[in-house]
Amino acid sequence: MRGHGDSEKPDHGYRIERLSEDVHEFLVAKDLTGVIMAGHSMGCSVIWGYWEQYGGDRLSKLILVDQMPMITSNPAWSAKELENAGVIFDGKSLFETINGLAGPDGVKTTKGFITGMFTKQYSPDEVNWIVQENLKFPRDYAARLLFDHATNDWRDVIARINIPTLVVGGKANLVPWKSQIWIGSQIKGARTEIFEENEGGARFMFIENPEKFNRLVKEFNS
Repeated sequence: MRGHGDSEKPDHGYRIERLSEDVHEFLVAKDLTGVIMAGHSMGCSVIWGYWEQYGGDRLSKLILVDQMPMITSNPAWSAKELENAGVIFDGKSLFETINGLAGPDGVKTTKGFITGMFTKQYSPDEVNWIVQENLKFPRDYAARLLFDHATNDWRDVIARINIPTLVVGGKANLVPWKSQIWIGSQIKGARTEIFEENEGGARFMFIENPEKFNRLVKEFNS
């Protein structure tokens, strides 16, 4: 995606809607159909933004890995709504995070955020590699995108998905695992798999336990 990794880093377009449009333009340009689209974390929001704009155009299946339907809480919500949405921010903590990311402590903020996404048994050297890859995305652009990402509520979009879907979450996780159960319950026929902590069930379960994750994806795609 724009801004990430070794991709070009224009000074605009750091919104979920634009990233979703980028994905659609790529599929159209390559004339790809019957696509199985997988997204992790914000990648799920990009898929939901795609579905909002284009529905199932060019898609056959979805794999949604570890993203809550809404990141930032509404003070008016009930305890059950908060649990289903999987919120981790309120208005104050959201602005503190994005300002920390965009400010002089952006690298420190990033390291703290990512380090907390792994189980204790995972190699610190591997975690540091992931941090360095993340830092290829300019911090001010990342903050801009995080704000947009954290203020989109996808619950109504999720409920309209009507193609085969695999939902994956983890028990030892930044993202509340019950929100993943809720997502699976909203999509008819969806399969939901929650990794336990001793299975590497944190934010990056596909890195900590690739054997199980790859087996699930292979079974789902067969």
